[in-house]
Amino acid sequence: MTPIILVGTPFSSYVRSARMTAIEKGIPHSLDSVEFRSPAHEKLHPWKRVPIMRHGDVQLIESSAIGRYLDDIGSGPKLVPATPVARAVMEQWISAINAYVYGAVIRDYAVRGYITPKSQGKAPDRAQIEASTAEMEANLARLDAAYAKDTYIAGDAVSLADLLVAPIVQTVGMFPEGQQALAKTPNLARAYALLAKRDSFAQVHAKLFD
Repeated sequence: MTPIILVGTPFSSYVRSARMTAIEKGIPHSLDSVEFRSPAHEKLHPWKRVPIMRHGDVQLIESSAIGRYLDDIGSGPKLVPATPVARAVMEQWISAINAYVYGAVIRDYAVRGYITPKSQGKAPDRAQIEASTAEMEANLARLDAAYAKDTYIAGDAVSLADLLVAPIVQTVGMFPEGQQALAKTPNLARAYALLAKRDSFAQVHAKLFD
């Protein structure tokens, strides 16, 4: 197979999801870096986001499109459910994660509150953390309710939506308010524990935050 190249920082939850998808599907891949928001980045992604995927003449942006493509070309178990209802539930949660969950949990709470200040040699932004904690908690509670219905978010098998959830939970669990919120979400915690045992998760997260 022509090599799969994913472009982006290994710390991005979306990049981690794409890498997990490739591993789940038995697809070897490499990870290339790009100077974030540079002209070179804009040439690869008009909105200067990650991940970006290159596969020969095929170039894709957006995690959902990349995940679908990898699921179609890989040999591993399907990550898109077989039934119409389960597929719709998966798509519902992919959309919700992209539109609501990621922004509240990762961007506003984890990144702006903790990760960006740390990268600048500063203390956590307590005002940002306090302003974003309630919405972070509410979104984790919504995920918890979704996982109350079955083993995974769209049934008894892992789907592309679950591979978006796993790195988000890992990231928010690095910080105290996130840990406290996760302690109140038993269904999400149960599902995350299963996802964290998967080889794809272990490979992508090995020594990532050492």
